[in-house]
Amino acid sequence: MLRCRILSLRDREFRTAKPMNPTEDGLPLPQRYWSMLTLMVGLAMSCLDTAIVNVALPTIARDLNADPADSIWVINAYQLAVLVSLLPFASIGDIYGYKRVYRFGIVLYTAAALISATAHSLDTLIIGRALQGLGAAGLMSVNSALVRYTYPRRFLGRGIAMTSLVVATSSAAGPSLAAAILAFAQWPWLFAVNVPIGLLTFALSLRLLPDSPHSPHRFDWVSAGLCALTFGTLISGINGLGHGQAMIRTLAELAAALVTGYLLVRRQLRMPMPVLPVDLFRRPIFALSVTTSVCSFIAQGIAFVSLPFYFHLVLGTSAVTTGLYMTPWAVMTAIMAPIAGRLSDRHPAGILGGIGLSILACGFASLAFLPPEPSTLNVLLRVAVCGLGFGTFQSPNNRAIVSSAPLERSGGAGAIQGTSRLLGQSIGAAMVALVFGLMGAGDGSTTALLLAAGFAAIGTLASLSRLANGVRRAPSAPAGAPAE
Repeated sequence: MLRCRILSLRDREFRTAKPMNPTEDGLPLPQRYWSMLTLMVGLAMSCLDTAIVNVALPTIARDLNADPADSIWVINAYQLAVLVSLLPFASIGDIYGYKRVYRFGIVLYTAAALISATAHSLDTLIIGRALQGLGAAGLMSVNSALVRYTYPRRFLGRGIAMTSLVVATSSAAGPSLAAAILAFAQWPWLFAVNVPIGLLTFALSLRLLPDSPHSPHRFDWVSAGLCALTFGTLISGINGLGHGQAMIRTLAELAAALVTGYLLVRRQLRMPMPVLPVDLFRRPIFALSVTTSVCSFIAQGIAFVSLPFYFHLVLGTSAVTTGLYMTPWAVMTAIMAPIAGRLSDRHPAGILGGIGLSILACGFASLAFLPPEPSTLNVLLRVAVCGLGFGTFQSPNNRAIVSSAPLERSGGAGAIQGTSRLLGQSIGAAMVALVFGLMGAGDGSTTALLLAAGFAAIGTLASLSRLANGVRRAPSAPAGAPAE
């Protein structure tokens, strides 16, 4: 009788259970791979854009009869637009669906690339670049969330590893790709080449991206405005501090960032679906993972700005040799990203991130203490150690940030991940400018590398502290689960 009763209850539970949403455990093969291809192409375009323009900036300034100092806004407009709009776009994605925001970002980015390619004045080019930045923010803000809906949870580290690989290799390959394009065409083609790629990516996104649930909450325009003011004035103040801007103006910008940031946080604490997901920072794993990310990208930002000066001024290398010396970083990161992604599906990010950042710190310190006339192999090995450490760290840490948030908050978590990267790189670049201003580029480059090692060491401590503040093991594939 008891057995019949249990069977009856199980049957009733089966008949009344809600059907599972297939997107909660990823997409089936081969759609999963096509979705990742769509996401990776869009992410590669947005990450390449800053590095690819740096090379052509002197030529752009000359052809448009612009002052070289004013031409810097071709880069700054893009970066500021990305940073101030990442979180608002993520909030829109939570409300209206991530793939809608991704498609909007592709359309805006492609149209803005056409504007930039046909610009005949610096002002028009800056407007086009700012619009490109807004489109890129649409792509970046929901990329991690869409990866989370694309891959099953037990394989999420592999999906995050692919995006980490794209970010690392795109940033490193930008100057080489720009040189290849400029060898055969004029600088407008740096932007025009994005138009057919953007159209193809939009066509793929119409059928291949996963669905996500929509939130019933309305978009908070006041919070979006406060968010833009906070990050805009903060980055402007940080850049001003490093580039010798008038101290009164710099302090005013930092004070404005502090005031608007305070108002933003207070407002977000009362919102059910905040633009700035401050409630997620109450989760120790999320907060420590973001802290680790900021420290790592400050270190990376310091290194990427100071190393070319170090190689050129201290070691006396040519521009071509300097580019060669930077290559092992990208190569080792590309090798380690997928390996670390697979490891992160079975081992805690605290350990993997701590190991990676400790290797990175050792790599920076070894570069700072290079002998006066090192061999090429000596330099390449030390740069490769830096790439090895960063590649080991990045994928597990990104997985920890995204997976520590509820599924319906994936957009906000992914935007915080992107914001921490951009904020860290901006702080790192400003620190290098400040050190160079105080010590000169020659002696300052060695000091900057030691500073980068220090931030990597702080990131190591933050990463290891996660072991005492959360889950010690990453969710792993159940026994008998099929291999991918």
